[in-house]
Amino acid sequence: MTELAIGAHGLGKRYRMGRLETGFRRARRFARRQEGPGYLWALRDVTFDVPVGSAVAIVGRNGAGKSTLLKILAQLTEPTTGYVDLASRVGALLEVGTGFNPELTGRENVYLNGTLLGMKRKEIDQRLDEIVSFAGVEEHLDKPVKWYSSGMYIRLGFAVAAHLEPDILIVDEVLAVGDLAFQQKCLGRMGEVAGSGRTVLFVSHNLAAASALCSTGMYLRDGQLVAEGSLRTVIDEYLDDVQSNARIDIREREDREGDGRIRFTDVHVARGSVRTGDGCEVSMRYKGTPGPGVIRVGFAVYGALVEPIFQCVNDVSGDFIADVAPEGMFTCTIPRLPLAPGHYTVSVYVEIDGRVADWVQHAAVLEVVEGDFFGTGRLPSDSHGRFYVDHSWTSEATGVAPLQLRGSAS
Repeated sequence: MTELAIGAHGLGKRYRMGRLETGFRRARRFARRQEGPGYLWALRDVTFDVPVGSAVAIVGRNGAGKSTLLKILAQLTEPTTGYVDLASRVGALLEVGTGFNPELTGRENVYLNGTLLGMKRKEIDQRLDEIVSFAGVEEHLDKPVKWYSSGMYIRLGFAVAAHLEPDILIVDEVLAVGDLAFQQKCLGRMGEVAGSGRTVLFVSHNLAAASALCSTGMYLRDGQLVAEGSLRTVIDEYLDDVQSNARIDIREREDREGDGRIRFTDVHVARGSVRTGDGCEVSMRYKGTPGPGVIRVGFAVYGALVEPIFQCVNDVSGDFIADVAPEGMFTCTIPRLPLAPGHYTVSVYVEIDGRVADWVQHAAVLEVVEGDFFGTGRLPSDSHGRFYVDHSWTSEATGVAPLQLRGSAS
């Protein structure tokens, strides 16, 4: 019989979002078995088992319930329905400062976290140097962590979670805060934890990183578990949903963020498909009551594994926009599209004076077909990247003595 590290049974989490009810209205609703006003179910009836020694990736769009699930598994919040069986002690890094007391020093927080994990002081002593070295906080170890930068917080938090030998390591997307070198270092450490027979749960939008670390996965959508098993199968279902969602009329999309002063009503990417190396326009129609203010508008292009490829933003390109009309269109022109052939998605957003007005992830599909980017009739293999860069080559001899003709004057 397979030994389980985690058993989740009918997990649900409900948050109150709206106004309070009178006693009469509450009694009438109970009599009719109706849901109360202003409630949001972040999770509904989630059931799964995780065997000991598994490395499991949890994927899903923002708001799917991933972080809520991890907080329940890490015992940071109680489920509204259902329960969790945990066979072992859990180390979790879910957000900046999880498990840290800001008034204590870095050293004191290491010992505090170790004690909470049930470790003896001698065990923590043996691992302290390794933790400090991994986090790179030697000079700040005896300072209160409230004075740490977010990067220092993350580095020490991960080092503690991963080196105090938890039987179950839970890591959220928070690693995206660190630089690339630190992310690679953390992935390597998580691989060591998984390879030692312990259990890892990893939430990330970086599907390539998830695939390198995990062999199994779970896909959460709108608070429900819709797929689990082989990570490749789970990712395929997730990507199919992303592509399908990107083809929905943006006016019908409810999964958007912002205060609504501007709402995108149409996103038009090229005309049908666009060839590599050709010019491309991305147009975003909008309506709203923006009022006066500085506009920051942009879009981001994502690749086949929903990895970010590039971003275009008006203030970065030096194109100032202010006080737009209640109805209009933003247009961005890309002179030469540098993408390899394939299907991409485009997320759009707009801010007014620094406050998000509308943000829709994967709002449109960009189809790129093969084109003569270099003017040579040839393209490099797409196995080495999805982005083309203009370049040229020269050749010259170096380190070779000039030829001397026999009998010539010296």
